[in-house]
Amino acid sequence: MNFVRNSASAILASSLIAATAQAQISNNEIRIGYLADMSGTYRDLSGPGGLEALKMAVEDFGGTVDGRKIVLFNADDLNKPDVGANTVRQWIDERNVDMVTGLVASSVVLAASKVVEQGGKLALISGAAASSLTNEHCSPNHIHWTYDTFALANGTANAVLKDGGKSWYILTADYAFGHSMEADIKKVVQAEGGSVVGAVRHPFPSSDFSSYILQAQGSGADVVALANAGADTVNSLKTASEFGVTQSGQRLAGMVVFLNDIHAMGLEVTQGLMLTTGWYWDMNEETRAWAERYQKRVGSKPTMVHAGIYSATTHYLNAVKQTGSDDTATVRAQMAKTPVNDMFAKNGRIREDGRMVHDMYLVKVKTPAESKGEWDLYQMVRTIPGDEAFRPLAESQCKLVAKN
Repeated sequence: MNFVRNSASAILASSLIAATAQAQISNNEIRIGYLADMSGTYRDLSGPGGLEALKMAVEDFGGTVDGRKIVLFNADDLNKPDVGANTVRQWIDERNVDMVTGLVASSVVLAASKVVEQGGKLALISGAAASSLTNEHCSPNHIHWTYDTFALANGTANAVLKDGGKSWYILTADYAFGHSMEADIKKVVQAEGGSVVGAVRHPFPSSDFSSYILQAQGSGADVVALANAGADTVNSLKTASEFGVTQSGQRLAGMVVFLNDIHAMGLEVTQGLMLTTGWYWDMNEETRAWAERYQKRVGSKPTMVHAGIYSATTHYLNAVKQTGSDDTATVRAQMAKTPVNDMFAKNGRIREDGRMVHDMYLVKVKTPAESKGEWDLYQMVRTIPGDEAFRPLAESQCKLVAKN
């Protein structure tokens, strides 16, 4: 009898020790790395502004989790996959970083996320667009937060198709993101009875889009879709405006357009452009209040990427607090079972493929006469429910999704 009682006590003690070990914070700190393009094509949509959004999340959390300090590291990936992967590897091996965020160029993210998975850490992707990140390239070690090419193509292309744009020509950035965007556009257009009459791929990044725009004009397509982003999109739209693309009867579809792009080009150039976004600063009192705080620090309104970085980081820190652990599997499980309810999303949820599902928004760029201020740029057209916006799990190629 004593043997049984002692054995039971020993088992209970072992279980408690194991649970305590799992609940510990490694190095007694929560360590976060911010990796992004800080100086190139994607600087404005994420870059230094994204780092400020991350700092806001940490500061709003009090700088600690139950007395454990939150420590930040940051680096410029230069939009180069090898630089990004090597930086993340160094962070994991030498600094024991728990989570990496920012993550913009899809080619960089694909490389960096493999290192994160090998190291058993977590990546919260807010800047990258390729929907393949939660499809054929899914992983239990990363979550795609803000938007993706499937949702953007689904929202914008559908709207343009319904408005009479049946034949399409696609101008594509020649790397992982652009390829994913092009494939998603073709799928939507063809499913809705439209046709893709041609496509051309340009190097990433590019500064001269003259020949590409001329090819698009010569195609005679109803719609010229821009499957690029950041400075590439800005330069594409400026060139299209100079060459009178819309005056000749064609329409432009900016598939990955950010608030800072519209602001940089001005409403005279961009008015009437339809686009899809994951967030807009002027949606409600909560978004306006956060955007005002951000603008005081940075000098401009935040993009959806900046808001997504804040949201994802806050959700992560809450999960660390709730579990008392920075163990990747433990924290990710807690994040997945907890709805996302903040200034970025309401009733958002993390699926098994790593996609954070939330509402997206179809917007139209205002005319100069309609705008009431420097950053009053979008007119809300409709809300696209999350289940409609993102790729259905029934179509997923993700190895983490149970097949029926």
